[in-house]
Amino acid sequence: MPAYEYLCTSCKSRVRLFYSYAEYDNATPVCPHCGSSALKRRLSRIAIPRSEESRIDSLMSDDSLAGLEDDPRAMGQFMRQMSREMGEDLGEEYDEMASRLEKGESPESIEQSMPHLGKTTGFTDDF
Repeated sequence: MPAYEYLCTSCKSRVRLFYSYAEYDNATPVCPHCGSSALKRRLSRIAIPRSEESRIDSLMSDDSLAGLEDDPRAMGQFMRQMSREMGEDLGEEYDEMASRLEKGESPESIEQSMPHLGKTTGFTDDF
């Protein structure tokens, strides 16, 4: 259901109201804080749903990957953005790596201090 944003000119509150498209034409918005109908419509952001594949494709574009190998800070920021786009918590170690990269620490230094990264978790390689 679409959200419509208003500013109450009486109490100065920002108000977000939800109406279906059919309801909006006949609705008389009222401030839930003070009950006033003196609301001024505000322009609000729009959200366009995108598939996970589309979000990952935009992250993996050549422009977004350029220079990551030579810039730990950019790599850390890219890791954070990728985590947000995926909508998943990738764990404390991932956050630590991203934070350290964002501070400018080299990937090699991080790898040396976290040798357990990249190791298998209880499975053997001799299947």
